Amino acid sequence: MKAHFQKYVLEFKQPAGTSRGILKTKNTWFLIIDNGDKQGVGEVNMFSGLSIDDRPEFEKQLQWTCDHINLSPVEMMEALKKWPSILFGYEMAMRSLQSSDPFTLFPSMFTEGQDAISINGLVWMGNQDFMMQQLEEKLTAGFDCIKMKIGAIDFEAEMSLLKLIRSRFRESEITIRVDANGAFTPQNALGKLEEIAKYDVHSIEQPIKQGQWGDMARLCEQTPLDIALDEELIGLYNIEEKIACLDVIKPQYIILKPALVGGFQSSREWINLATERNIDWWITSALESNIGLNAIAQFTYTLGNKMPQGLGTGSLYTNNIEAPLEIKNGQLWCNTSGNWDTNKLKF
Repeated sequence: MKAHFQKYVLEFKQPAGTSRGILKTKNTWFLIIDNGDKQGVGEVNMFSGLSIDDRPEFEKQLQWTCDHINLSPVEMMEALKKWPSILFGYEMAMRSLQSSDPFTLFPSMFTEGQDAISINGLVWMGNQDFMMQQLEEKLTAGFDCIKMKIGAIDFEAEMSLLKLIRSRFRESEITIRVDANGAFTPQNALGKLEEIAKYDVHSIEQPIKQGQWGDMARLCEQTPLDIALDEELIGLYNIEEKIACLDVIKPQYIILKPALVGGFQSSREWINLATERNIDWWITSALESNIGLNAIAQFTYTLGNKMPQGLGTGSLYTNNIEAPLEIKNGQLWCNTSGNWDTNKLKF
């Protein structure tokens, strides 16, 4: 087998507000494996400022992966354990290579266009008018689960937005999730959660920055609304570390981004550990192109979780890889009459 990688710069249709600033572009890398008869493609979604493998030697490690592509999967997965985005891309590319269709990695009723995945509609950070505009668009598009990123504007303005939603829609009509991306402090977090809970919010992701296990454990014990760990899971490679995290913090939910936690196998390990502890979970994409989103969506469907998942679409970017993925009434579908446009990939 031979392998090479290709860097690709995704361009946002409009600047995306995150806890790490305003994003106008997003780098990603495609790993392409060729066995002489066919090719497989995976996405190495290293998220700058968030991925644990955001290190100067990242592309050097990616080249090492290409140079050693004939190692056994067990050897490769051990070698890439501390490079979760590369491991994710490797797993995806190998599965793509071994499939009859390089874009059907996990065949199911979803890939056959017979069933869909419920997803939440994401409202990006911004001023109140901008967030309200997005909210209206999501509701018009048929979403009944909304995820709002908070912590970027004035807290009272964000609470006004939640109040406005609840003045129009009951909890039974619209589920609200919020994501703080670690915006609160251990000292003020509980007070903030008590305010947010007034608006019948389903859950909050990562209220305080990761790595503060004692403070997070106390929050999870005292919280008036469910807490979901997100960034907290990044950088935990070994099963002993994962067990310790869940046993110390005891969260209500965990959220799995395969590109950040080490791919499909690692995600399954997290899910098994969480299930043993009666901790619920859902899967979220991390601004992948449609190559990565497609693989994550197919993987997610096979897990049978009926909660709304955090799977965005390619509509964020002006230059995404065209794919047969589409949203209808708050659900992600695979349109079997659609096609992939791989002209942007250097096969």
